[in-house]
Amino acid sequence: MENGNIAAASPEEVRRSPAFGWAARDSSGVLSPFTFSRTKNGENDVTIKILYCGICHSDLHSVKNEWQNSVYPIVPGHEIVGVVTEVGGKVDRFKVGDHAGVGCMVNSCRSCHECAGHLENHCPGMIFTYNSTDVDGTVTYGGYSDSVVVEEHFAVRFPAGMPLDRGAPLLCAGITVYSPMKRFGFDVPGKHIGVVGLGGLGHVAVKFGKAFGAKVTVISTSPSKRQEAVERLGADAFLVSKDPDEMKAAWGTMDGIINTVSAAHEVTPLLSLLKTFGQMVMVCAPEKPLEIYAFPLLLGGKSIVGSAIGGMKETQEMIDLAAEHNLTADIELISMDYVNKAMERVAKADVRYRFVIDIGNTLSAA
Repeated sequence: MENGNIAAASPEEVRRSPAFGWAARDSSGVLSPFTFSRTKNGENDVTIKILYCGICHSDLHSVKNEWQNSVYPIVPGHEIVGVVTEVGGKVDRFKVGDHAGVGCMVNSCRSCHECAGHLENHCPGMIFTYNSTDVDGTVTYGGYSDSVVVEEHFAVRFPAGMPLDRGAPLLCAGITVYSPMKRFGFDVPGKHIGVVGLGGLGHVAVKFGKAFGAKVTVISTSPSKRQEAVERLGADAFLVSKDPDEMKAAWGTMDGIINTVSAAHEVTPLLSLLKTFGQMVMVCAPEKPLEIYAFPLLLGGKSIVGSAIGGMKETQEMIDLAAEHNLTADIELISMDYVNKAMERVAKADVRYRFVIDIGNTLSAA
């Protein structure tokens, strides 16, 4: 009470539900235990007890402030899966006990042209799951924590029988490759798709490509990944991008390319692999600018385009299709207290192919 008036609640006072997780406090990126609070469950909200959370390369970029937009402390994590523990009175898609997930965003304006077209991921007012400012003025915290509260529109239903730990990475890695495959027509049987990089995104792109009935060629700088790509993941072919003979033999054979490499790399030579009017879709975010020469774009009318996750309708569609095809990520399940070592390994691309934190069994112990 101030001068007879009721003072407005501060942003932190709005958050009344205690929560616990691991956070980075500075650009060292080192994560440690962190107590905070979340918004109480509202009438349109679901509360999810987090059981698993994947580690995305974006998490590493964020905790180390490599994109120069980090607000500390940061609780990362946007590949969140768990069990619904509370639902608001107006919620009709979820009930207590359901399996649900949260991906890269937790809100949008819901009124713009993009939102009306189920493209919330392109809404100017889109709010990220972590390191973003929510509508109540507070900073959002991600899935390296025990719970999350989200409006039901931004929660994803997990079909019965889908493994939660191996399904978690689909909420970022899965939708990141699925969305451009659908948008640019790479999902048509018989299409020839190139997948650059065989990491967390790349291995899922191979699996979706095969589920669509496409021919999939993995393009990598590492010849040692050939057997893994072809024999275990089911790629139709493997191309070493440093081998000029292999590259020349593949000139003009691909309808599209999904480029998943986050490290700085040459993209111009990859354009020669595309057919006339082919597209290379960048779904990664290297720290350094890309160097692109114009002539490989002009000759053949080729293009380089970008794509970032997908809208909520498309994300649910992706999860449902993945469940239908028994499609999940290949993971290494880790405990919460291994997360800093895992981040070091992510930086070295030393994981096949996605770390997933066993939040439900190890967070409290950590």
